[in-house]
Amino acid sequence: MNVKRTAIKMVVSLLFAPAITYAQKDTTKPKELKEIKLVGKKPIVEHLLDRTVIHTDALVGNAGGSALDVLSNAPGVEVDQNGTISLQGKSGVMVYIDDRPTYLSGQDLANYLNSLPASTIDRIELMTNPPAKYDAAGNAGIIVIRTKRIKERGFNGTATASYTQGKYARTVNSLNLNYRQGKLNISASLGFNDINTFNSSIINRYYDTSIHNFSPVFNQHSTTRRAFDSYSARIGADLYASEKTTFGIVLAGLLNNGTNRTGSTSLFEETNGQLDSTILADNRDDRTFDNGAINLNYRHAYDKKGWEHTIDLDYVTYRTQLNQRFLNTGNDTTLETGNLPSEIHIYSAKTDYTQPLKNGLTIAAGLKSSYTLTDNLADYFNVLQGVSIPDYTQTNHFLYHENINAAYVNANRDFKRLSLQAGLRLENTIAEGHQLGNPQVPDSSFNRNYTGLFPTAYAQYKLDSAGRQQIELNIGRRVDRPNYSQLNPFISPLDKFTFNTGNPYLLPTYSTNVELSYTYKKVTATLYYSYIRNKIDGLVQIVNGYYYNRPGNLDNTYDEGLEIDAEFDLTRWCNLFVYSRLMYQRTVSNFYTGPLDTRGVEWYVRPVLTFTPAKDWTFQLYGNYQTSLVVEQFVDGSREQVNAALSKKFGTKWTLRVVGNDPFYILKTTWRIGYLAGTEANYSNIVDSRNIVFSLTYRFGKAIKDQRKHEGNGAKSEEERAQN
Repeated sequence: MNVKRTAIKMVVSLLFAPAITYAQKDTTKPKELKEIKLVGKKPIVEHLLDRTVIHTDALVGNAGGSALDVLSNAPGVEVDQNGTISLQGKSGVMVYIDDRPTYLSGQDLANYLNSLPASTIDRIELMTNPPAKYDAAGNAGIIVIRTKRIKERGFNGTATASYTQGKYARTVNSLNLNYRQGKLNISASLGFNDINTFNSSIINRYYDTSIHNFSPVFNQHSTTRRAFDSYSARIGADLYASEKTTFGIVLAGLLNNGTNRTGSTSLFEETNGQLDSTILADNRDDRTFDNGAINLNYRHAYDKKGWEHTIDLDYVTYRTQLNQRFLNTGNDTTLETGNLPSEIHIYSAKTDYTQPLKNGLTIAAGLKSSYTLTDNLADYFNVLQGVSIPDYTQTNHFLYHENINAAYVNANRDFKRLSLQAGLRLENTIAEGHQLGNPQVPDSSFNRNYTGLFPTAYAQYKLDSAGRQQIELNIGRRVDRPNYSQLNPFISPLDKFTFNTGNPYLLPTYSTNVELSYTYKKVTATLYYSYIRNKIDGLVQIVNGYYYNRPGNLDNTYDEGLEIDAEFDLTRWCNLFVYSRLMYQRTVSNFYTGPLDTRGVEWYVRPVLTFTPAKDWTFQLYGNYQTSLVVEQFVDGSREQVNAALSKKFGTKWTLRVVGNDPFYILKTTWRIGYLAGTEANYSNIVDSRNIVFSLTYRFGKAIKDQRKHEGNGAKSEEERAQN
């Protein structure tokens, strides 16, 4: 154990060692130059007026992973072991693919992103205060994942194959193709993943026996074996009808088949450790998930200065079939099954108009309308002596319709050193939910109709003519609408003692965000403040000793923090990038156990140490450390991880990458739950984080400079809120 701790300390010390990057020396011998090539290294982070850009290829450790792995490696973004994504330490993030929303959240979003190979991703854009062109949804902002576009004539592309060996083996593969001839351009991205992994957790609960009719101590150890394969495809075509007019179509789809099998042992004990009873569970989920989407787009550029008009029409559908089985043995044996099909259909249309004026001012305006229909059925049965008997306490059928109409206007202008941008977005939401009754549960329904104004403003001033120093201020207002399933009041079991349930009375969350940043060369420091009203979060409530995860609104939440990202080139062969955040969070609200007032401080740091000892060789050491944090009724434990990655290029065609993740196996998630009625609880979890990745990429084609870029479409945040 002492050797292991010493090794960890040595690696962590190395991560914080002074560092610098390699550059080849110029030859001093005079000779004739036939060609001049400007070669530059992409920075990991690039700050623009209204967003921060993460260049994913600058992080070797992204090789062989998925889109979710890429997000977890991005500075400022965190992904916990349940797949929940946060930005600046705040949840409520909307995720887009090429300006197209994923329309998912929670575990379904994690499954979707796990199905997309990292090799298809070009960059990530982080917008904590997105401009008015984007939907106002997402109180923490939005993350846009930009996929790679092959800019080559003829037929060309890239292929990537990767193999990961942890406790179990998995593989992630992708193929990007492009054909361009005359007025037609066709591109395609294909992906295949075969994933095998596990999740092991320990739950401890302590009951006050004067309140609950339970044994005072409950211990549960569960291990979930997870296996799934996924197939993803994206095919796009652009027809250049004229020099100014382009018509486009994009077809995208995903198929995911998987099985989760969970074995758990639950022990009820007396305070003196004497065993009262034991329950063994063998639970299984078989899931089929598919997604299809079509986008039709039109673009007319009136001139080369940015005067243009675009139209986007979208249709997106998600279908899920989940079959559950819960087998519990102990003093008695119970078997319960569940059949849970669900469908989501989203229709969207939007138009945008941009016109530069003679005085340097650019005006943009647009309209958007979206319509969403969801259909969720949950049929549960108790199986007695081979006969299935309906369980009407959990069986339900939930229908939800939502229409969002929006309009925006945005203006920006660049002066000699000053850049200004301001916008205003108007959104109206009309929603209707209906839970169909059964012999034991009556019908119920709800209606919502609300309108909001969402202003945004940005100012950037360069303190010197070269732009090495600059100050930026931005402010914006955001909204978080409840996920579709969060509004569904039905009860879904996780195991015999833990249940998920929705809340039809949820209100939308509104937040006001302010940021002030200062940049000097490659160092940026940002102060931020967020006030969040009616924040939606998953809260734990005790009912007759059973645990219910039920979303609720928290009255007032305050987030304050300081972010710093810095990149240093101190020598020719070593470079250091560091992202760090210090955050203070306070939540004040009424809670079902009484007033809730929690405060917490968190420090997060993520260094990346890059060595380039020779041409075409790159070696990186990177990791992260996060202190514990009080978040509402939870206390999240500290987390740490160390990784290493190696890249070698063979000419211009082949690249080999080898990544070692969590070699010391120190990544672990822990938390404690407070504000429970007569109960205390804590939790710990580990996953298959210690593994080695081998990734091989082959490229072919010839670059060009005139590839058309059209990434906008009408479907925005509606997909993000789809959760099953």
